[in-house]
Amino acid sequence: MLEKLRIIFTIPELRQKILLTIFLLAIYRVGWQIPLPIINQEEVAAAASNMDSTVANFLQKVAIFSASSLTSATIFGLGIMPYISASIILQLLGTVYKPLEELKKEGEAGQRRLTEYTRYLTVVLCLIQSTGYLWFIMSSSGDGPSMIAPEFMNANNQLTFFWGLTSVLIMTCGSVFLMWLGEQIDEYGIGNGISLLIMAGIVAQMPPALNGFLGNASLSLQGTSGGNVGLEKIIMLAAMFIAVVVGVVFITLAQRRIPTQSAKHVRGRKMYGGTRQYMPLRINQAGVMPIIFAQSLLMLPPLLFTFMGRWSGGGFLGNALGNLGQAFQSPASMIYNLTYIAMIYFFCYFWTAIIFNPKEISDNMKDSGTFIPGHRPGRRTEEYINAVMERITYVGAGFLALIAIVPMLISTTMDVDFMVASFYGGTGLLIAVSVAFDLVQKIDSHLVMRNYKGLLD
Repeated sequence: MLEKLRIIFTIPELRQKILLTIFLLAIYRVGWQIPLPIINQEEVAAAASNMDSTVANFLQKVAIFSASSLTSATIFGLGIMPYISASIILQLLGTVYKPLEELKKEGEAGQRRLTEYTRYLTVVLCLIQSTGYLWFIMSSSGDGPSMIAPEFMNANNQLTFFWGLTSVLIMTCGSVFLMWLGEQIDEYGIGNGISLLIMAGIVAQMPPALNGFLGNASLSLQGTSGGNVGLEKIIMLAAMFIAVVVGVVFITLAQRRIPTQSAKHVRGRKMYGGTRQYMPLRINQAGVMPIIFAQSLLMLPPLLFTFMGRWSGGGFLGNALGNLGQAFQSPASMIYNLTYIAMIYFFCYFWTAIIFNPKEISDNMKDSGTFIPGHRPGRRTEEYINAVMERITYVGAGFLALIAIVPMLISTTMDVDFMVASFYGGTGLLIAVSVAFDLVQKIDSHLVMRNYKGLLD
């Protein structure tokens, strides 16, 4: 392994890509620590420590999957969530809005236009979300000490318009800068930039969570129930960590191989073709994107229902909306988990339908003289490939849904903090392992291209 790492850094182009990626991720981590100028950090820290556990878990989960820091109000407070939300919106509109659908068919030029529209929509979402975030900070203060520093308040103890606008623009520029960092990693670095930023946010939160968990741990037998952390819980969490890593690698590499055969043809006195091969279809064709999309959209209902409950002025409707908002904030609630699983299945099929086109594959096979034994080229082949893809996508979605609810099961049955369970046995670990595995595969492609053995060989 050390020899392979040495070879990686002896290739100038690959070394430059890796070092640039590390440098850009370091810039992200530095900006993650810089607070907004208007924020009273002492009051924010006090409010975070006294915050309700359900709300705190929700904000921490938002921060993890958006590569942001919502509880400390930094310049990267929104993270890359506006960009992810903009991408989701345009992808959904592309299936129902004809002009966007036509842009997708224009190839590279159409993709550039879609990327440009995504950037514009990201800026709009940044302005909306940063305004709502500042409103949330000011409303969370209530009758207690304000989270806004006194020098930025007016005579009515309200944030001045100038500093409010400045803070909105700072947070907007921070998210746009993160979007730019991700694009630079895509173009000049190695790996998927947005996924690497999310992975960096997840990995950075793991050591504090592990330290807090092991700080109260004891090597004696304490039982699996109750709040005490004993040897049994440590062993079970370690086993779960290994099982999820193995499962993620297995489902990432798993394929459904469809046998194919090329037609025979004669040239002169020689016969060509007639060879048997196979067409590999990935079980988890959508990758980790359904998890990210589902987590992104599940962050909206708590804010929406809570705001509508306050706006309705109380009463039966206000209480019902407030209860719905609390249900979507709690990872242990039935409504949250059923919605989460349904959205994972939806986005698995949706994302697979976007990136996998059975008709195009069928036409290419027909043009090259390749066919699937027992199925006529053309429409019959397309229907068969589509049916197989639907079945294996169901299996892949089921695996993602199972991984997604593991933290809730562990947290409720073993009385372990939900953030610890999510980091070391759930969605956070799934994303981290999947992105790391994709990064290793891209490094492997560079090594194989130069006739070296890959890291996975």
